[in-house]
Amino acid sequence: MKKLEGKITVMTGAGCGYGMSSGFPAIFAKEGSHLVLNHFKQDPEGMKKFKESLEACGVRVVLVEGDISEEEVAKRLIDTAVAEFGRIDVLINCAGISNPKLLTEITTQEWNRMLAVDLTSNYFTCKYAVPVMIKQNFGRIINLASQVGQKGSVEHCHYAAAKAGVIGFTKSLAREVGKYNITANCIAPGPIETQLMGVVSDEWRKNKEAELVLPRFGELEEILPTAVFLAAEPDGNLYTGQTLGPNLGDVMY
Repeated sequence: MKKLEGKITVMTGAGCGYGMSSGFPAIFAKEGSHLVLNHFKQDPEGMKKFKESLEACGVRVVLVEGDISEEEVAKRLIDTAVAEFGRIDVLINCAGISNPKLLTEITTQEWNRMLAVDLTSNYFTCKYAVPVMIKQNFGRIINLASQVGQKGSVEHCHYAAAKAGVIGFTKSLAREVGKYNITANCIAPGPIETQLMGVVSDEWRKNKEAELVLPRFGELEEILPTAVFLAAEPDGNLYTGQTLGPNLGDVMY
């Protein structure tokens, strides 16, 4: 049986390219979950084909376009899910950007944009999804963080601040909503071969590979099952406030 058969999953940061933006929707569709996907600045024809490929798994897919760092878009995303399906079982906050720069080179606009997309968007979606989950006495919230938010990284002060904020936000949220049978967890991947890695320097990549316990970058398909695990029953039932780290040993606890 599929692990997420009939579940309703809302996801931010979806896209038709290569990476987590397409990988998470694909694996959730294969596991039987219907999808409400937020996307922004994606190729319309590409998104149409991507939607069709997901629906070929036998699930319904609804697209909601807009910048998820804007509260109105987040509210519209959640309202659309409720209107279309009547409930929300899983919320995955996957929207994120990367813009490696030294602190002294980061503009105030770039700092604010990083926090808006990578942190504040989580607040907006959870703000509107949690009341829905409380009413149904069930919910799974999965927020994408990063090992950079746990240990820091050169040229990533703004990114690290945002992702550390996601981790702290998720722990606090878990304590607030646990009594309603809602879990909230983070996934903090290590270096993964996605489009975000295309913006880092060759020197940064070489140094990062050298310091990993498993001295290579991970592949997308190696982290996607972590989200399915957290969303599924009974697999993820006892996990809340946790930060799961498919990170090649970059961070250990």
